[in-house]
Amino acid sequence: MKKNISVGLLGLGTVGTGVFQLIEKHQEELVHKLGCGVSIKSILVCDLEKAREVAVNPTYLTTNPEDVINHPEIDVIIEVMGGIDETRQHILKALKARKHVVTANKDLMALHGTELQKAAYQNGCDLFYEASVAGGIPIVRGIADGLVSDRIQKVMGIVNGTTNYILTKMDDERVSYQDALKEAQELGFAEADPTADVGGLDAARKMAILARLAFSTSVDLEDVEVCGIENVALKDLQLGKQLGLTMKLVGFTHFQDGQVEVSVEPTFLSNVHPLASVKNENNAVYVNGEAVGETMFYGPGAGGLPTATAIMSDVVAVIKNMLLDISGRQFIPPRFEKVLKTPDQRGGNYYFRLHVEDKVDTFTSISAIFNHLAIGIERILQTPGDEIVVVTHEATLEKVRNVITRLQEADVVKDVKSYFRIEGVVRK
Repeated sequence: MKKNISVGLLGLGTVGTGVFQLIEKHQEELVHKLGCGVSIKSILVCDLEKAREVAVNPTYLTTNPEDVINHPEIDVIIEVMGGIDETRQHILKALKARKHVVTANKDLMALHGTELQKAAYQNGCDLFYEASVAGGIPIVRGIADGLVSDRIQKVMGIVNGTTNYILTKMDDERVSYQDALKEAQELGFAEADPTADVGGLDAARKMAILARLAFSTSVDLEDVEVCGIENVALKDLQLGKQLGLTMKLVGFTHFQDGQVEVSVEPTFLSNVHPLASVKNENNAVYVNGEAVGETMFYGPGAGGLPTATAIMSDVVAVIKNMLLDISGRQFIPPRFEKVLKTPDQRGGNYYFRLHVEDKVDTFTSISAIFNHLAIGIERILQTPGDEIVVVTHEATLEKVRNVITRLQEADVVKDVKSYFRIEGVVRK
């Protein structure tokens, strides 16, 4: 048995620093669990002279990725540098050099995960990516290992801490979207350019990974229908409270009869739904399995040490496989051909907020539009001013899109201000 396993780091930012700290401070725990030590031999950085939060032996630092990838003593490469194209090339080179790889790169895994997993398999290497989804929450291993014998039917997730923080502030404190975003940026929960977060792209990347893993089908990023939170109005959140609903940016994927749907969109959740109570920057993933029923994974979705903890769980798994001589056997090709659900096969309950004409027959005319498309109305709520809220029974997405067109054409409707999917029971 090896007395020591050497690793290389590609990147030493917030997460890379967290990995460095865990390896340096947790040697006793690692030796106890593995029977050998773990040490860092080489670290790729952009600037050799940069001041750092941790004391690093300067001889370990390099600006040349080849020094890490081709280091003769390194067994495992930990990628925490981010990016896509350049990073993909580094990982492919590492796998061809028969180095095991652990990555936290959701962007890369969403776009090129299948290719990289095949390369790992072909070279007898492990490629693990627990930290690419929901930070410190062990959802990837939970689905891949913990629920491996079950048939997963549905996965729903709050998988972006930035948007959850913003919506929590708006909902609890009646703060405007712009003010909540500004505060999230000041606290470091949102980037200077928050587009990927608030536009839903970050969550979409994670949901593509989870759908691929949960349903053993080749879901791609372009298969995810995405809508962000930029147009969520404070008024909708306040009206939702009256109905017993809470707004979240929800990633949703469902597999039924060999067909899959994947989406990310602002969604009203019944207050009794487990995800409704997830606040601030926390993440949670709700999984429904045929045998296990409902389970939920909850915890910090980002941050240096939580993400580093997920990375180190992968590092430990890689080393255990090395010691047992079973490396490179994790990749399983997709079982099912990808068939996406069409709009007439998708749907749910919906919330509509309409700006209407103040006329005697307005409610009757609006009800007729919904009835014409066979969409049942659960509830109509009149609000101060010339607006009403309509909550529907379950309807297909195709019917919802058609009713929006008819409402926009109706004489009694000035504007369709908003519409959102609802998950759970609406309060009477």
